[in-house]
Amino acid sequence: MNTSAGARNKPAQSAFDFLYKYGTLITVVVLIAVFGLLNENFLSSGNVINILRSISIVTIIAVGLTVSLAVGGFDLSVGSTASLANALVISFFVWHGQNIGVGIVLTLIFCLVVGVINAFLVINFKIQDMLMTLATMFVFQGVALTYTRGATVSQNMIMPSGEYAEGRIPGLFEKIGQVPWIIVIMLLVVVIVHLFLTYTKHGRYMYMIGGNREAAELSGIAVSRYRLTAYLLSALFAAIGGIILGARVMNAEVNAGGPYLMDAVAAAFIGYSVLGSGKPNALGTFVGAVLIGILQNGLIMMSVPYYAMDIVKGSVLALALAVTYYKKKH
Repeated sequence: MNTSAGARNKPAQSAFDFLYKYGTLITVVVLIAVFGLLNENFLSSGNVINILRSISIVTIIAVGLTVSLAVGGFDLSVGSTASLANALVISFFVWHGQNIGVGIVLTLIFCLVVGVINAFLVINFKIQDMLMTLATMFVFQGVALTYTRGATVSQNMIMPSGEYAEGRIPGLFEKIGQVPWIIVIMLLVVVIVHLFLTYTKHGRYMYMIGGNREAAELSGIAVSRYRLTAYLLSALFAAIGGIILGARVMNAEVNAGGPYLMDAVAAAFIGYSVLGSGKPNALGTFVGAVLIGILQNGLIMMSVPYYAMDIVKGSVLALALAVTYYKKKH
């Protein structure tokens, strides 16, 4: 009886495995074909560049999240870290008159401290990563709000003293947020992290830790050190995303990085299934971000109201999570 039942389930399992392996890529192709037929401007070079530019910040933040997932973690504070980086880098220019090098380096250093705090809490207090970073997400968001006093930081803003801020945002900084550099930086981040996770000893150790932490410890791998590294990289890429966000909009709005969290999580989990990887990977995360970008861009061109976008993106995230966790158990 069991043998016959297993034989009946085999075609269904094979179909699921095929869709799990190629479903994301097929979906991307289908969406391109459908939106291309419905709107003649969808496949124009200008719109393709617009899609790549729109997913650049999400992809960079999501790649950092992917590294934390590789060690079995889950850094929910990446959106708040990006907000903090956005506020810091603009304020260093506008409030403190720093040059581009000093402003960016100081911002990266402060955000790496965020990674150290996350790693210290999850490693030493052995609290589930998602719960602890959920708490720190609000803490870092509050730090950014307190630092900016809840105001938008921009050139010529009125300071609490009543005077205008005298600092200027460097012209070179603005270039970072423009095409082609914003797309080039995104692609470099994806390629570097993919090579690191796939072809280096340290990347393989991270996957071993994410697969079975106890076995990794028994194998002599410095688990805590690699988890610390993962959270540092997660904070670093969230900071880069926040800096590029600042370069793109040339100001720092309240909680500017927050909206990127859901897209980043969705992209990272969609990436699990790309080509049947079954694990967090940078190339899969990039494909996930492309899928979300195409979906969002196509729906906007179809005049779907912006306030309905979260329904679509939330549904994509729910589907990605359902497929990922179903695959892990079967």
